[in-house]
Amino acid sequence: MREYTVPVLVDVPASANCADTVFTRGEQEPAAVVISRKSGDAWVPVTAAEFRDQVAGVAKGLIDAGVGPGDRVALMSRTRYEWTVADYAIWAAGAVGVPIYETSSADQVDWILADSGATCVIVESEAHEEVVRQATAAMAEPPSIWRIDDGGFARLTAGGADVPEETLKERRLARGGPELATLIYTSGTTGRPKGCRLTHDNLLFTAHNVARGPLEALFEVDGRAALLFLPLAHSFARLIQIVLIETGTVLAHTPNMKNVAPDLQAFKPTFLLGVPRVFEKVYNAAEQKASAGGGLKSKIFHRAAAVAIEWSKAESSGGAGAGLRLKRALYDRLVYSKLRAATGGRLNAAVSGGSALGERLGNFFRGAGIEVFEGWGLTETSAPSTVNIPGANKIGTVGKPFPGVTIGVADDGEVLVKGRHVFAGYWNNDEATAEAIDSSGWFHTGDVGELDQDGYLRITGRKKELIVTAAGKNVAPAPLEDRIRAHPLVSQAMVVGDDRPFVAALVTLDPEAMEQWKAANGRTGASLAELCADPAVVAAVQSAVDDANTLVSKAEQVKKFVIIDTDFTEESGHLTPSLKVKRNLVVRDFGKEIDALYSVDTRA
Repeated sequence: MREYTVPVLVDVPASANCADTVFTRGEQEPAAVVISRKSGDAWVPVTAAEFRDQVAGVAKGLIDAGVGPGDRVALMSRTRYEWTVADYAIWAAGAVGVPIYETSSADQVDWILADSGATCVIVESEAHEEVVRQATAAMAEPPSIWRIDDGGFARLTAGGADVPEETLKERRLARGGPELATLIYTSGTTGRPKGCRLTHDNLLFTAHNVARGPLEALFEVDGRAALLFLPLAHSFARLIQIVLIETGTVLAHTPNMKNVAPDLQAFKPTFLLGVPRVFEKVYNAAEQKASAGGGLKSKIFHRAAAVAIEWSKAESSGGAGAGLRLKRALYDRLVYSKLRAATGGRLNAAVSGGSALGERLGNFFRGAGIEVFEGWGLTETSAPSTVNIPGANKIGTVGKPFPGVTIGVADDGEVLVKGRHVFAGYWNNDEATAEAIDSSGWFHTGDVGELDQDGYLRITGRKKELIVTAAGKNVAPAPLEDRIRAHPLVSQAMVVGDDRPFVAALVTLDPEAMEQWKAANGRTGASLAELCADPAVVAAVQSAVDDANTLVSKAEQVKKFVIIDTDFTEESGHLTPSLKVKRNLVVRDFGKEIDALYSVDTRA
C-alpha cells in the first residue's frame, strides 16, 4: 500500500471547545468585526462582543428550557446569520448540534430526529416548523420547537436572562475535545442516512491545521472576508464556518443561491467556498453572455479562455513566456477583469470540494486571476483530508494531506485515511462503524484514487459506483459525467451500463442556459420536451459526449445517450444537498428511458 503523511502542525489542547473562541475574542477584542450581517440591502458589522452576547443569550435560553449537557439540538435553516448564532449557542450550552438540510422531507426529518434523540429543534420558517410537526406527530414526546422568524431567539434570550454567567461557563468548559460536538447525517445517496459522530477535537484540530497549514496564505490577507452560501448543514461549509471564526475572518451569509451574484459584488469577499457546479455555472454564464453579444464578443471570450488555460498550464511547468504574458495582459483588460469585478473585485482565491472540478475549469480560473484550490474529504473526516496549496497548486489533483493526516491507497485503489480528524464512529450503528474503520485504524472512504510521488492525491471514482459492463469492463463514471456536465447547455449527466452491453448516459438540460439558447436560436416558444429532440440541441449534447469520450478507452466510451425532459434537482429528490446524483433513485425513476437505450443494440 502506498502512503503519504504530513506531520501535525497545530496540537489543539484536549480541553478545547468549539465555542471558546467566541468568548475569548469577545473579551479580548470586543470591537473587532467578526461577522457582516445583511439587513435589507446593507451589510451591518457585528462585533466580537455583540456576537458573544447573542450566542450567550441563546445558550442561556437553551439551558433554561431544559437542554442538558450532551443533549442533541437539531437545527433546520438556510445559510444565514442566525444559523451561526444557534450553532455556537448549542456548543456553549454543552449540547450537540444536529444539522438538518432545509429542503429535507418530513420522512427524512423524522428519521434524523428519532435516530439522534433530539430534544428540541430550532427552525427558520413556518414551512420548516410544519415539516417538523408533521415528522414528529406520532412521537409520544415530540421535541420542542423554536422558530427564528417568529421571535424564537428573543424568547429564548428572555427566558434565559436569570441563568448565571458562571452556569454558562461551567457548561461550556465541561465539554472538551473528546466530547461529541455534532451529529452530521450523511446525505444518503443510498439507504438511510447515518449520523457521523464528530467531536470538538475533530473539528478544531481540522480547522487549525488547515488554516495554519496549506491555506494559511488565504487567512493572512488584510481585510480578509468570506461569503458562505453553501448549506451550513453540510460538513464542508460547517467546517469552513469554524475556520473563519477561529481565524478572525469576517463571515457573511447568503441564504438564497439566486442572491449570490449581487451579494458578491456588494460584500466583496477575498475568499469563497464552492462546489464544482458553482464554478461551472459561473463559467457557463460568462460564455453564454459573450455568445449572446455576437460573433466578435464570443470569439474574444473563447480566445481569452484558451489563453487563460494556456497561461495556467505554463505556470505549472516553468512559467509563461513573454508572448503569452502579453496575451494574458490583453485579455485581462478585456475579459478577466470583468469576471473578477463581478465577484466584488477583491476575490483572488476559492476552495472547491464535493466532487471533481476538472483541469479545464481549474486552469481557466487561475489564468483569470481567481485561483481555485481543490480539496477532498468526507463527512466522516470532518470534511477535508487533502487540499491544494497556494504556491504549489497541482491542478487536476485534490492536493496533499493537511498536517496530521495520513493518506493510503490500498492495492485495490481504495483511498484510506488516518488522523485526529477521523470521526468517532456512526451514531447507534456499531456494525457500520466496524465496516468503515479497520483494526489498524484506517478509515475506508469508498473513493478510488492515486497518490503521486509528491503526495498529491487524484480521485478517479467511487468504489461502489464503478460500472461493470456485460463484457466485464470496469468503468468509472465520474470523469465522463464531469466532462459532459461542463457543456453550457447541460445541467446533469449520469452514466449507466451495469451488466449492459455498452456504456450509455442520461443527460438533462440547464433551464437557465436553455432560455438564452432559445432566444438566440429563434425557439422562444419551444417546450423543454421539444428542445430535447431538437437536432441542434442533440448535436450540442453529442459534442459534449464526444469530448468526454476522448478521456477513456473505446470500451469505456458512451455509445448512446438520451436527453431527459426534466432536470435532476434536490427538489425532485434526485440530488443530495451537496449536488451529488442519487443514482439508485434516478435508475428507479428513469428505468424506462434506460431500458430504451438498450432496446435496439446497434452500437455494442
